[in-house]
Amino acid sequence: MVPKTAEVVIIGGGVMGASTAYHLALRGQKNILLLEKDEFFGQEATGRCAGGVRYQFSTEVNVRLSLQSLPMLDRFKDEIGQDINLRKCGYLFVLTTPEDVKTFRHSLEMQQSLGVHTQWLTPDEIHKRLPLMRFEDALAGSFNRDDGLVDPNSVVMGYIGASQRLGVRCLNKVEVTGIKAASGKIIAVETNQGTISAPVIVDAAGPWAGVIGRMAGVTVPIEPYRRQIMTTTPIPEVPADFPFVLDFAQSLYFHREGDGILTGMSNNNEKAGFDQNVDEAFEMVNLEASIARMPCLEKVGLLSHWAGLYEVTPDAHPIYGKTSVEGFFIVAGFSGHGFMHGPISGKLMAECILDGKFQSLDVSFLDLARFAEGRQIREYNVV
Repeated sequence: MVPKTAEVVIIGGGVMGASTAYHLALRGQKNILLLEKDEFFGQEATGRCAGGVRYQFSTEVNVRLSLQSLPMLDRFKDEIGQDINLRKCGYLFVLTTPEDVKTFRHSLEMQQSLGVHTQWLTPDEIHKRLPLMRFEDALAGSFNRDDGLVDPNSVVMGYIGASQRLGVRCLNKVEVTGIKAASGKIIAVETNQGTISAPVIVDAAGPWAGVIGRMAGVTVPIEPYRRQIMTTTPIPEVPADFPFVLDFAQSLYFHREGDGILTGMSNNNEKAGFDQNVDEAFEMVNLEASIARMPCLEKVGLLSHWAGLYEVTPDAHPIYGKTSVEGFFIVAGFSGHGFMHGPISGKLMAECILDGKFQSLDVSFLDLARFAEGRQIREYNVV
C-alpha cells in the first residue's frame, strides 16, 4: 500500500527519478516517495538504452552537463558502493558530409575551450583505427578517449539502494492515474493504489512525462519515439579497444557488447508513439547498413534485440525545474542522451527544489517556458 502523505513524490524509477531521490535524501529531505509503474526500476527508457556516455556535444550546456555528470560516474563505485562496469572505449564520430564536418569542427573547438580533449581525425586516421570497417566516404572524424560505456541498470539500482538507505520509500507497480491541484498548487497524487497528499511532485517519467504533465494541467512538449538495438553472437576479430563508432549521417552506431557487437540505427520515418515492439522491417534496414559498414557482421548470428523510447523535445534539450503549477517540477526530455546526465540532473533538481535555484550549473534557461517564449537552442549531435 502507498502511504497517505509524502513531502516529495517522484514519478518515474529510471535514472532521473532515482538520482533525484538520492540527491534530495543526501541533502536531508525526509518523507520522499519514488513511484515506478513497472515491476522493476530502470527497465524502460534507461534500461533499454545503449549505455553510452560522452563529452562530445554541440552546445555548451550539454558539454558542461557532461563535465559534471561523467566524473560522478567515475566516482560512482566509491561514493554509492555499486560497480557500474565503466568502460572508457572512446566515441568515434565518423563524418561523411561537408555540413557535418563544418559543424563538428566548430563543436570540437568549443569542447576544447571548456577543457574537453576531443581529437580531430583525418580519413587515414579513421581507417587505421577501424580496420574492420568500410568508411571510404569518410571526410573527417572526432574522437574522445574519455567517452565510453556504463551499465544503465547498475546506475539505477545503485541510486535506488543508496536512496533506500537514506530513508526513501521506493515502490514498484504503482501507476499514477491523476494529479490534484488547487489554487495553482499541487496537493496530491492519485494512483492505482490510493491517493497520496504531497506539496511537491517531480515528473521524471521520461517518455511518459507529457502524459504526467497533462494530469497536472501542464503542457509538456515531449514526444516518445521508438529506437531499437540488436546484439550479435561473438566476433573474435573485434579488438578489445574497439571504440563506440557512430556513422553520424546515418544515425548508425556500433560498440562492443560482450564478445560481439551492439548496433542500432535511428528510423527517421518513425512516428511518435509508445510502441516498444521491434520493427522487424526496419531491423533489416539497420542490419544491411551495419553490414555495409562492418562486413564481418554478415557471418554472425543475432543474439538479442529490443526497442525502447527516446523522449524528444523540439530542441533536443532537457526540461529542468519549475512549471506554472506550484510544486510541480520536471526533469525529462533528454532526447536520447539523458542516461549520461542522470547523476548531475538529480543533483540539480535537489538544488532547485530545496534552494530555489540551480547551484552546480545554471540550467535555468532549459525551463519549460522556453518553448512558449521562443528560447530554444538546438543540439546537433543527436543519434
